[in-house]
Amino acid sequence: MSLTIYDISEKAGVSIATVSRVLNGSSKVKESTRQKIMDIIDEYGYTPNSSARAMDEYGYTPNSSARAMGLKSMQTIGILCADSSDIFLAKAVYYLEQNLQSAGYEALLCCTGYNLDAKKNYVNLILSKKVDGLILVGSNFIGEVETENQYIIDSSSKVPVMILNASYHHDNVYSILCDDMNSMYRAATEMYESGIHDILYLYNSLSYSGRKKLDGFRMAMQSQKEPGYEDLICRVPEDISSLENVADFISDFAKSGHTFHGVIAADDELGIAAVKYAQKHNLSIPGDLSVIGYNNSILTSCCTPELTSIDNQLEIQTRCLVKTLIGVLNGQEMPQKTVFSGTMVKRKTTNF
Repeated sequence: MSLTIYDISEKAGVSIATVSRVLNGSSKVKESTRQKIMDIIDEYGYTPNSSARAMDEYGYTPNSSARAMGLKSMQTIGILCADSSDIFLAKAVYYLEQNLQSAGYEALLCCTGYNLDAKKNYVNLILSKKVDGLILVGSNFIGEVETENQYIIDSSSKVPVMILNASYHHDNVYSILCDDMNSMYRAATEMYESGIHDILYLYNSLSYSGRKKLDGFRMAMQSQKEPGYEDLICRVPEDISSLENVADFISDFAKSGHTFHGVIAADDELGIAAVKYAQKHNLSIPGDLSVIGYNNSILTSCCTPELTSIDNQLEIQTRCLVKTLIGVLNGQEMPQKTVFSGTMVKRKTTNF
């Protein structure tokens, strides 16, 4: 009988990473757990073979422990994202697939939408394919209420769970993300110290990342002791999707008596909508209105003037995530949380 590492982990009631650590002789596993896994291996009569080890570009040997024991890996990773039409998520999935292929793995992709029950169903579907690991792309997978994250905990008992762009602490869950709070804090502080004190903050989501960005903006304005800054924090309704409609929404906000000479947006789409708003009202950029976006996506060069934006190091994040995942699958001790700093890429919508 030939079982996968997934089967061994399921029978032992432990994660794939734990099985891999036992096979690699790691000392980071309790003796009782180690014995349980070895008893299962003995029961099914595995015989080590001498399969060759091929090093990948990261310096790891994919599933070397599995091959050494005659076990089979599916060589497949499940990827879940909420919306493949989202520019940030689509780019993240592209980078992940490229890095996984370079490491000798295939990917199964599911687009879950934002409904919690749908996320759970798709996770169960992916796990039924006996993948070696699970990647959750985007901070919307982390709920504000702890019970909303139980499906992540349940999944981590079966396979390593990797989270991109958010942080969640649990055994066999690994988080790779940008420090959105500090990145937004620095951007708002720099705009404020350039002399622009009436800054409109635009956002449309309170995902994990969205909350961190909003917190960073608030911290910056509080540190400057700017009165009334909360009046210029504006959430764009999620059902307003087109750039033109968002620009009209900003116009209505301004007509209601709000004055602002700077805009910081939680993503590049909202930033470009602010540029369109300025153009509709014959405001010069950056003379009358300075604008900063977030994500440093391809959209930054698709508007005139080109958009200043915060680069959240997405490509580096995805490369780090895959490297961490491969290390975990090979029984290595890997950091459970890796945080990168965002950097502001200055273009023509700012002059500071």
